[in-house]
Amino acid sequence: MTVRVGVADDQPLIRTGLRAMIDHVADLELVGEAADGEQAVELARRQLPDVILMDIRMPVLDGIEATRRITADPALSGVRLVVLTTFDADDYVYAAIRAGASGFLLKDAPPEDVLDAIRVVARGDALLAPSVTRRIIEELAARPDPDRPAPPQLEILTDREREVLALVGRGLSNAEIGAQLYVSPLTAKTHVSHVMTKLYARDRAQLVVIAYESGLIRPGE
Repeated sequence: MTVRVGVADDQPLIRTGLRAMIDHVADLELVGEAADGEQAVELARRQLPDVILMDIRMPVLDGIEATRRITADPALSGVRLVVLTTFDADDYVYAAIRAGASGFLLKDAPPEDVLDAIRVVARGDALLAPSVTRRIIEELAARPDPDRPAPPQLEILTDREREVLALVGRGLSNAEIGAQLYVSPLTAKTHVSHVMTKLYARDRAQLVVIAYESGLIRPGE
């Protein structure tokens, strides 16, 4: 299946490079480009791409707010966002995750990492730059934020589902969760899907945040 991709970046050179990268592989198709956040939202509504590569610092509307508007629109529930930036960690990363981004990569990532990120996120998995993943989530959960909604109550989950949520929070894949629980990867995937449905989570990235913010996983574990 071909993954339909949109690119949002205010630098023409970056867009050109990403376009060439995507055009070079058979399983990805570039369906549109945007030079600012407002155009990125319109691109999402017009083309309904599977994945948008979203820059953070853009004119008119920045990538954080564009991501927030896209993920908040029920009509765009199938659109996933991978944030590409030159800024490692920092408030940009926290804001991107809170806004609903499913992935985070630095712009200097190797081309194969960017292409793999698109595929991973299109499958519904979460992807964060390996160098920042655990630190980002732990600091995200620990930071006081009066505007942050309360994490969902986990009482609606079964014991097995809470166990699965904790493993997702620690970054395990479906195959790794299956091995840990002595079930098949397909069964693990089914458990993850049930947890996402019960907690109204858009994707695995949100499950990771919920696992920490609810106290199911504590920083340092």
